[in-house]
Amino acid sequence: MAPEYSIIVPVYNSEQTLSGLYERTAAVFTKAGYSFEMIFVDDFSHDKSWEILQQLKKQHPENITAIKLAKNFGQHNAVFCGLEHAQGELIVTIDDDLQIPPEEISKLIQVYREKDADLVYGYFGKKKHSVVRNLGSYFIKKSSRILLHSPGEGSSFRLITAGLVANILKHQQHFMYIDELLLWYTSNIAFTEVRHEKRSVHRSGYSTWKLFKLSANIVIYYTAVPLRIMTYGGFILSVLSFISGIRFIVNKITHDVPLGYTSLIVAILFSTSIIMLCLGLIGEYLTRIYQVQNKKPPYSIKKILK
Repeated sequence: MAPEYSIIVPVYNSEQTLSGLYERTAAVFTKAGYSFEMIFVDDFSHDKSWEILQQLKKQHPENITAIKLAKNFGQHNAVFCGLEHAQGELIVTIDDDLQIPPEEISKLIQVYREKDADLVYGYFGKKKHSVVRNLGSYFIKKSSRILLHSPGEGSSFRLITAGLVANILKHQQHFMYIDELLLWYTSNIAFTEVRHEKRSVHRSGYSTWKLFKLSANIVIYYTAVPLRIMTYGGFILSVLSFISGIRFIVNKITHDVPLGYTSLIVAILFSTSIIMLCLGLIGEYLTRIYQVQNKKPPYSIKKILK
């Protein structure tokens, strides 16, 4: 018999929090009388996370599915893997670090019951990350709000209906951004404020470089903004160059002013740099298109314990 809830946890170097995360999550659903399963997706951790998951599976065989990926594919790809194995009518995604208390899941469920939403996000009044991580998260949310027309209050703590999950599982590409896929299929979204606690055991898996890489992939995979910048920028530069050329011609005719060597070199270097930038952006898009056409899966499983 399928469980009522599936809880998906992407795991990366979290040996110290996994046992506590399971026990506290199980307590929430046991107290409420809901059946549940927890799907842990180990995104190629370098610590003893997989050993801990094996122990938890032996202790709670009916409630846990443990999946070990063959390499590090990233948080969103790991969540996507968990979604493909979820059997519940309602799916909750939560991080592995206990910064989001599992007890807050009840708030997601309550809002879902009240508003009958397809998607419920938990957002944080005040995030207990470092300054750099908070700035990176703010940039990604702000970019998503502008470029993807998202509500801007999303997080990795969400409740999703099985019907909505079935829609996003149709997508298969190398880089997955779960929130963009969810927002494509529904506008019936609700929000609730949840607690966010200070990290107590290990550093975040998102470095500054990983946040930058995630932002770049979101922009290139899910928007045409760089191409539009190239189009409009090229048009504006063409107009400015035409006006500048007319000006030099008029000066030459009326004042017999020689065209200077410096202006010529500057014009050549400037135009060349713009061309190289545009070619680089086109190359990035061609790379992504190649990856999509190559039909690389979003993840590869090394081992699974059902």
